[in-house]
Amino acid sequence: MATTSSEPVTCVDFWCNEFGMRARIALREKRVPFEFVEEDLRVRHRSDLVRRMNPVHRSIPILIHGGRPVCGSMNIVEYVDDVWTQEEAEAGRLLPADPLERARARFWADFVDQKTRFFTSRGEEKRAAMAELLGHLRRLEAVLGDKAFFGGDEFGFLDVALVPFSAMFYGYEQHGGVDMEAECPALVRWVKRCGEREGVREVLPSGLDMYQIHKEFYQIE
Repeated sequence: MATTSSEPVTCVDFWCNEFGMRARIALREKRVPFEFVEEDLRVRHRSDLVRRMNPVHRSIPILIHGGRPVCGSMNIVEYVDDVWTQEEAEAGRLLPADPLERARARFWADFVDQKTRFFTSRGEEKRAAMAELLGHLRRLEAVLGDKAFFGGDEFGFLDVALVPFSAMFYGYEQHGGVDMEAECPALVRWVKRCGEREGVREVLPSGLDMYQIHKEFYQIE
């Protein structure tokens, strides 16, 4: 039996999980009412709910719609985009309509997933990792160009994929000793533009809060 958009929605996530923020931003952008169930990633063992709803990976985020789970952050974003665009014509799509642009957006979203890790490195390795990370961010800045958002004038799929990681920019500055505004000025302006959106503002934690929790996770002095 097909699930309808009117059935109850639950998002299982941890407040500072960059991947889960994507799901929550997509839901808020689509104005979908949902229950937030927090799964504390500082606790080693996953809850019964997570083990039941994602028995393969036992990871979050998990979207539960009408009692059925959807797993994987970008998979959830696409699901939300599909389900809540069908019956709400006034809600614009996150993914572009053009197949080539859709493929490009998915490619760069995957690039974000692969290229945004930094806090686990130390010493010389940390400096090399920071230089590599800045290179990746500059590449994304080139994709952004002079557009308001990655897809053009409208906030979309790739913006949802990347903006949660902007909460780590403060940490990059504190832990990596870089000036993000000097290094990636267009990205910093884009972050401010995204932050003006209610759906982003309600989900994205402050850079300080994000840095503090990462210090705890990775035992950064």
